[in-house]
Amino acid sequence: MSGLTSLPRWLLWLLFVPVVGCDACQEAPTTGYGDLNKQISEHLTKVGLGPGDVFEVTVYGEEKLSGIHRIAPDGAIQFPLINRVVVEGMTANEIADELSRRLRDGFLREPSVSVFIKEYSSKKVFVLGEVQRPGTFPFTAGMNIVEAIALAGGFKDSANSNYVIVTRQTPDGDKRIPVPVEKITEGIAENLNLQPGDIVFVPDTLL
Repeated sequence: MSGLTSLPRWLLWLLFVPVVGCDACQEAPTTGYGDLNKQISEHLTKVGLGPGDVFEVTVYGEEKLSGIHRIAPDGAIQFPLINRVVVEGMTANEIADELSRRLRDGFLREPSVSVFIKEYSSKKVFVLGEVQRPGTFPFTAGMNIVEAIALAGGFKDSANSNYVIVTRQTPDGDKRIPVPVEKITEGIAENLNLQPGDIVFVPDTLL
């Protein structure tokens, strides 16, 4: 975890400029995040993995071949029977296909392999603004905005907790999503899942 000063200037500029003058936007909608969460699920299936990421491999009917793997700095894992496999840049489905192909090559006749991503340590989210410990945090599978705020130590007293801005990169450009985090914790608003690279900015109540 690194502090606010380690963030690039362009990222800070991107965050602070849009929230100035938002006096009329003090509370975010409480619904509409379900479709965004579905989009994130689809997006994650296309995200290639990197060093430090952790995934679980299940080979149906082969308990000794099933297990959890962390990608080494060289982008590879050590897998039973087939030894070193370079997986950096691959998606979960691509890893499953590669392992199946290698296992069919003289080890198993018709291997059934599935891969589930547990940690995206090579991917980050940023939490800035009126939180106790602003900084950069590892992205984890299923991470939501409430969890990200908690990692940053929670809100300061000056935080506008019902108008938190998530800046997200999309194929159509940067998208800014206002989120009522306090209402989420109270159970009266939908939660928002995060995706790698998301920037969570908590404005001051005076902005």
